[in-house]
Amino acid sequence: MRALIVYGTHGGGTAGLAHMMATAFEREGWRADVRDAADAPGIGDVDVVVVGGGLYAGRWVASVRHWAARHKATLQIVPVWFFSSGPLDDSARAGDLAPAPSVAKLAREIEISGHMTFGGYLDQDPKGFIARQMAKRSAGDWRDPEQVAEWVHLICQQTQAASAVPAQRTSPPAARTVAT
Repeated sequence: MRALIVYGTHGGGTAGLAHMMATAFEREGWRADVRDAADAPGIGDVDVVVVGGGLYAGRWVASVRHWAARHKATLQIVPVWFFSSGPLDDSARAGDLAPAPSVAKLAREIEISGHMTFGGYLDQDPKGFIARQMAKRSAGDWRDPEQVAEWVHLICQQTQAASAVPAQRTSPPAARTVAT
């Protein structure tokens, strides 16, 4: 089976999560392709698409928002899972955080299979004034590879279970005669 993981990032933390996911998919026996949304990748022939972005002011990075909007029609017919990266603390590991409102809106439009928020990453010496101010109190790596692997395992299980369900009949069943 094949997975496409598309991400948007500013500081590299979300790219790191996407690569952790690829490793977890490969451990499950899948092939996984990781692509930066800024490179405008196509979708191709895949069994599942995982789309994620770093959260900044409650929104995904622009590149991944634009990519998802451009591919919305295709994303509505393939199993899709969303992930967000952002909290610079343990809150993401403590429980399933609800997606940011803008991510939730897109999730409803596409009718995704699920969403997960993972802890983020902030370098000790990031670029930009706001990031440097945040780093003074929140620098560190809050991503949890075990949580990522658990989530990918869930995606694999649900995707494989869905593909094992017989396809819906395209024509009505033949009429049956009932003896009375």
